[in-house]
Amino acid sequence: MTRFLVAVVDGAKAKFLTLEPVAVPEVESGPDLIERCQLLNPAAETPGQDPGANAKASRNRGSGSRGHSYDDRRGNYLVEFERRFAQAIGTQMETLISAYDLNTLVLVAEPQILGTLRDCLAGISGRLPVQELAKDLCKMKPRQLQDYLAQRGVLPTRQVAWATVRSRYSNS
Repeated sequence: MTRFLVAVVDGAKAKFLTLEPVAVPEVESGPDLIERCQLLNPAAETPGQDPGANAKASRNRGSGSRGHSYDDRRGNYLVEFERRFAQAIGTQMETLISAYDLNTLVLVAEPQILGTLRDCLAGISGRLPVQELAKDLCKMKPRQLQDYLAQRGVLPTRQVAWATVRSRYSNS
């Protein structure tokens, strides 16, 4: 049986969900995506503040009011924070794969961070199949995300149990 881990990542957070089968498919609808945990990017936790930023502006005025620009190398800080966040995501995925005995990874990430994540997933992608989708879907609720991924053939579709449907209409 295929057991899915779905990781949904943007620049600020990562959500980890598992696709859980139902105990009695004839009576219960399912399978359902269940959110297991989240990781927040420490660099994105301070809104309105750029990590690695200092009080100096990007232009400096010399004598005679002529300015010259300089590079304060903030980009290096941002790349390092993104790399560390991607490593934390990889570690969390390893933990969840072991804890829930999962055998398929679905990675949905913003295109900017997807490349960085690929470097951190070398160990995982060698052991189990990885399906990637370069999209920002972090704001979706689990059911919306499941429906979206099922429409694209990435996850199995959620089946509605007939007993559940009948009980809804017979009580009306």
